[in-house]
Amino acid sequence: MTAPALCRVEFWVPGNPAPQGSKSFKGFAGNGRAILAESSKSVGPWRERVAFFGMQAMQSDAATPFAGAVTVSLEFILPRPASASKLKVLPATKRPDLDKCARACLDALTNVCFLDDSQVVQLVASKRVALFGEPSGCQFTVTAGPAA
Repeated sequence: MTAPALCRVEFWVPGNPAPQGSKSFKGFAGNGRAILAESSKSVGPWRERVAFFGMQAMQSDAATPFAGAVTVSLEFILPRPASASKLKVLPATKRPDLDKCARACLDALTNVCFLDDSQVVQLVASKRVALFGEPSGCQFTVTAGPAA
């Protein structure tokens, strides 16, 4: 008897990865709940783009959001500065923070690739500056179950 194959979805999201920043307090709503706003204006559009491409990838495989443990791999390709040499490989030691970019992506994939980001039992994330002529964005791999 063979073991069932792991369910896996892979997709590319073009654009500039945006970090999930801190929230700022804006006051209280009429019901007494706090009103919080994202400190980054770019995170909303980035999360929408991630959800859109994630949904397309899931639909192309006729898959529903994974219900159990998942492993997520993220490779962020950050925009290359115009002033950078065409030949030089640059380390990605500047903003945005890797953990905040990952947080924005996991939030965006909730109810798209998995039911809740608490299901992520393993997260592999990296960031690098784009090579000359390479587009910025993020490569996603979501696998049902923990990595072997």
